[in-house]
Amino acid sequence: MKALESISSFAGKYFAVWVIIAALMAFLFPTPFLGLGAYISILLGVVMFGMGLTLKAVDFKIIATKPLPVIVGVAAQFLIMPLVAFAIAYVLQLPPELAAGLVLLGCVPGGTSSNVMVYLAKGNLALSVAMTSLSTLLAPVVTPLLLLWLAGQWMPVDPMAMFMSIVQVIILPIVLGLLIRKFFPKAVEKSVSVVPLISVLAILIIVAAVTSANAGNVISSGFVVFAAVFLHNGFGLLLGYMTAVMLGLTESDRRAISIEVGMQNSGLGVALATAHFGPLAALPSVWGAIWHNISGPILATFWSKKPAGVEEPAVDMEPTSVQPIENR
Repeated sequence: MKALESISSFAGKYFAVWVIIAALMAFLFPTPFLGLGAYISILLGVVMFGMGLTLKAVDFKIIATKPLPVIVGVAAQFLIMPLVAFAIAYVLQLPPELAAGLVLLGCVPGGTSSNVMVYLAKGNLALSVAMTSLSTLLAPVVTPLLLLWLAGQWMPVDPMAMFMSIVQVIILPIVLGLLIRKFFPKAVEKSVSVVPLISVLAILIIVAAVTSANAGNVISSGFVVFAAVFLHNGFGLLLGYMTAVMLGLTESDRRAISIEVGMQNSGLGVALATAHFGPLAALPSVWGAIWHNISGPILATFWSKKPAGVEEPAVDMEPTSVQPIENR
């Protein structure tokens, strides 16, 4: 078990590197990976099941004790990222499927790797975990409605079908993980340290599957999609931080909200785009899976060298409380 824990820690630490390698392999040699696309939803469910195993009641305490930063952060996430994606799609004149895919990336909830980035950036970890959890629980309703409003002009959107997809691949696995943790706590505690390894492998397979399906599209439109994702992420990080500044929140809250707003659950974006829009629409989320796990560590490293003030510890700081997996 200790060997698996070490491998799991190593896999999570260099997650961005593995994502890049997986994408390159699938791009250069797409054929072996083409059949994996049928398992994207199942693999994302595995990642969300792992999230459920690691959640604890204390992770939601801040919602009751200090609700304002959580509400502000989640509202900013579901307003800033979709609208910025919509604007970038228009300015860059993206083709309909790519435009819808970028807006979809902006409409999904936060990813769990943001929790690790906030911790490394000396931000408010309790706020980060609460934002990730709350935005994920709201996603079945909020994400389809936002897509219907913003992406409906480019691609047909079936909000009920998307609602069911999110419930199946996100909510049910998380609830199952929570139930297993509640009724089998000792077994979970013994095995939860390997959850990051399983999640990393699942995300790598998802990235490889979508990259292989879009090998030709990466050549023709890869740069403009990366530029769109780069701008989307940058504006999210900046506007999330400025929102917290304007509301007079603490520096640690600002860092948490900035990273939570800027980093999305790219894995969910891939799954929804593939199922409802087509493989090309998944390309922005694939680039998001890669770039978010590069920009996040860069920003976290920068902030880690600057004090953020003294914060009361409000979340369990055990390594299993936050998992270095976004996509996810």
